[in-house]
Amino acid sequence: MAKAKTNYTCTECGAIATKWTGQCSSCQQWNTMVETLVETGGNNRYSQPQHMALAQTAPVLSLADIDAIDVPRFGTGIEEFDRVLGGGLVAGGVVLIGGDPGIGKSTLLLQALANLSHLKKVLYVSGEESGAQIALRAKRLQVDARDLKLQAEIQLEKILGTLADLKPDVAVIDSIQTVYSDALSSAPGSVAQVRECAAQLTRVAKQTGITIILVGHVTKEGALAGPRVLEHIVDTVLYFEGDNHSSFRLVRAIKNRFGAVNELGVFAMTEKGLKGVSNPSALFLSQHDNQVPGSCVMVTQEGTRPLLVEIQALVDASHLPNARRLSVGLEQNRLAMLLAVLHRHAGIAAFDQDVFINAVGGVKITEPAADLAVLLAINSSMRNKPLPRGFVVFGEVGLAGEIRPAPRGQERLREAAKLGFSMAMIPTSNAPKQPIEGMTIIAVDRIDDAFNKLREIQ
Repeated sequence: MAKAKTNYTCTECGAIATKWTGQCSSCQQWNTMVETLVETGGNNRYSQPQHMALAQTAPVLSLADIDAIDVPRFGTGIEEFDRVLGGGLVAGGVVLIGGDPGIGKSTLLLQALANLSHLKKVLYVSGEESGAQIALRAKRLQVDARDLKLQAEIQLEKILGTLADLKPDVAVIDSIQTVYSDALSSAPGSVAQVRECAAQLTRVAKQTGITIILVGHVTKEGALAGPRVLEHIVDTVLYFEGDNHSSFRLVRAIKNRFGAVNELGVFAMTEKGLKGVSNPSALFLSQHDNQVPGSCVMVTQEGTRPLLVEIQALVDASHLPNARRLSVGLEQNRLAMLLAVLHRHAGIAAFDQDVFINAVGGVKITEPAADLAVLLAINSSMRNKPLPRGFVVFGEVGLAGEIRPAPRGQERLREAAKLGFSMAMIPTSNAPKQPIEGMTIIAVDRIDDAFNKLREIQ
């Protein structure tokens, strides 16, 4: 096989050099030169030209003349996993799933492939574990993997050869950071290797219709390791979230070309692997015998799924020159903004108080609809007076003290009513036109109006 030519390209300015240098001679940036492929040898029957179209050249058509056909899917047998994928896997789709070491990526994929192996031809390519280790895991999980094909390999050309010969319907590459191509001299896991290997596998998936699932490592900041282009070329990006000290795992969709983004799948880690949680709201609600001060339940929206989450606040006198502000599960900068709104528009000062906010269950809430719940929890803790039983809220708070509507308000209210909540404080714009059976709606426009109506019912 002819050795492919490589050069080194600066990731900042695009300058090209024949040898690696620590500093780019054009833009003077350090450690920006990465190896890139110039041409690919053609002697290997499995190798592909470096630049090749994914399909035949199509004529120019009017968008109105193109039929919008739903993409057919097939399920993995794991309901929560299918939910995050948008309903199931797609033929020719490429899925990238990342997460911390030991969080359950390989376990989940082994369970999914074992379910699919009874209906479709599947292949598990492992670059991190031997066949004996995977067989031991399958035995521990008690899954029927008799029809599952396994290959322990890290060389890209051999993996492409296996895909061409076996022609599986679904293939898992665990992980993309361990795969290397002979066309590049850099080590596995480098920027050039990850980019080239992912591009070759994606090209094969689109040309042959094989569904490929790539497992990716993450950095200490929690982002996927390797070049950012890795997330751009795949169709779906999933992130595993969760604490190793907790038995619960969250799988979140960050990108999905075939479905909704920000979908959330909730799993419980058991002795027999990951099991889907049918009622995840129960995980994020503390079980109190009596109502406690500083606790407020809100309805957040994760993709198409409404979730009830308990927001806890603890306000205590500060003994430091600068009062502390700590937020777990919510954005800390937004907490500082809400405390300023609380002082300016509700007359409640907390400049000499330590304020601690926590979202129960380890869930991360990024939407602003949690603002009202945070303020009510802070006020409840400061007054040492609990909120009414069966009370739920949602709504965004603006800098002018107004309470803005949240999207999909009707779905949030229906989910709260289904779980037995009888009273909801919501923005006026989200008030339902038809009454909801068993639920009292309190519509508010401003933050001071919310506190006044809360005092009336407490």
